[in-house]
Amino acid sequence: MKKAKALVLLILVLLYGIIIFITSPNLSPFYAEGLSFWGFIITSFTLVLWLFDTGLKRFARKSNGTVYFDIPKQGRRYLAVAVAPWAVLIIVSIFSSVLFHTDSYKNQMPEPENRVFSSDVQAIDIARLPVVDKSLAALLADKKLGEKPALGSQVSLGEPTIQKVKDKLVWVVPLLHSGFFKWASNSNGTPGYILVSATNPRDVTYVENYPVKYQPNAYLLDNLQRHTRFSGGLFTGLTDYSFEINDEGRPYWVVTTYKNLVGVSLPEADGAIIVDAATGESVRYGIDDVPKWVDRVQPADFVMTQIGNRGNYIHGIFNFSNKDKFQASEGNAIIYNSGRCYLYTGLTSVGGDESATGFMLIDMVTKTPYRYQISGATEYAAQQSAQGKVQNLHYVATFPLITNVDGRPTYFMTLKDDAGLIKQYAFVSVTDYTSVGTGETIGAAISNYQSVMKNTSGSSEIDTGGQQQDLQGTVDRISSEIVSGNTVYSMILKEQPDKIFTAVADISPELPLTREGDTVKITYVKTGHSVINITTFDNLKYTQK
Repeated sequence: MKKAKALVLLILVLLYGIIIFITSPNLSPFYAEGLSFWGFIITSFTLVLWLFDTGLKRFARKSNGTVYFDIPKQGRRYLAVAVAPWAVLIIVSIFSSVLFHTDSYKNQMPEPENRVFSSDVQAIDIARLPVVDKSLAALLADKKLGEKPALGSQVSLGEPTIQKVKDKLVWVVPLLHSGFFKWASNSNGTPGYILVSATNPRDVTYVENYPVKYQPNAYLLDNLQRHTRFSGGLFTGLTDYSFEINDEGRPYWVVTTYKNLVGVSLPEADGAIIVDAATGESVRYGIDDVPKWVDRVQPADFVMTQIGNRGNYIHGIFNFSNKDKFQASEGNAIIYNSGRCYLYTGLTSVGGDESATGFMLIDMVTKTPYRYQISGATEYAAQQSAQGKVQNLHYVATFPLITNVDGRPTYFMTLKDDAGLIKQYAFVSVTDYTSVGTGETIGAAISNYQSVMKNTSGSSEIDTGGQQQDLQGTVDRISSEIVSGNTVYSMILKEQPDKIFTAVADISPELPLTREGDTVKITYVKTGHSVINITTFDNLKYTQK
């Protein structure tokens, strides 16, 4: 019996090792996952000991078929040990709930700093306006992969991640193994990734110089989750495996680390483990130490939950009248403002109508929140309004992004056909969602929107904080580029050498004829940013002729 017991316990220990290797769990008992795992270990091990020390002996003595329901004193001890970890988990979960820590739940998201929209949110830069969303990025990447039939049979596409690389906004799509045998035959990893410009759907590049060996679709120690756990993450909360590249194009996985602020609740990001996708080298960083090329550390689901908690428990847990309660509107998006990555979400009151009370921008590295008090339409209402403008074409609007057009808070979205391709663009006023501008180019949509706003009664009374400025000056430098089918001009005036003024070609027929040395008169909204969108343009030299 002793030899059999030792053999069974040895097999059990080996089985635990195999389970740890396969599932790569968090082994820290300060997390619900770790506490559950140790509960499984303790319970199963205890039950096996109980079976050998008590149960088998009793069954051996009683061979007459009688069934006993009594538990001897020694068996009760084993049962108490087996149940103990689960009782601890239940008790800790209860005392980690909002009922006992209302302030901690409310204050996990700090009090947002109130900001003025027009002076804080960068004025729209047509050349950098993201028109490619996540679904379209995946579609374009798949089309690019289809251009290489031999490669397409070996790999599949991972999840697109938006980021800024050398001041260019792109979607990065990793190539992953499409199965076990593909992994086994490609021990060095998949050949690279696909870059999709977020501002130009025609700009799609296949990058093959950087292999992606460590990835979610790999096996054994090449598996990303397993590799990260065994590279210093066995006793750490890990989440949000994000594929990013540095400024040189080298691919990495940015894995958020987190801790629980109260018991097994309130997960809080405290840094990241950055894994080289080719070599597997792993380095752990704190929030303040992550490399500058890393755009995101804060998981979006953490941020959205914390916003909801702050709005729901603003006056405690027993605020049955819903006084001052607010909640995030449906949906969120990643946007960039002045070079920083933010999570954007609208805010609505609880128990009220469907109108927005403002919106929030949360820095995706530091979690610093900013709130903008602007009453108006929700993103959903804006989408419906834009679709209603082209209802005969049956286009579907994407989730809106908040933009600054002439100092006014404005929703921007693309309008897609059934195939998921962009057919038109739309701008919708946040404060008056009936004011919609659409067009087949961004320039045409902006012009249409500006015309609508000028003709809308009371639109001039909107307090945006922006101020129209007239400027006459001499063109020092001017150039053009094609962005999403639009010709966009950028110029520097000698009188304002620290500003870059941008405009689409169809703002004025005189713009394409303008050269260095010409005297021009422009109108723009004063925002304090270095890149400024022009609202009117007049080439005085051309006019004189």
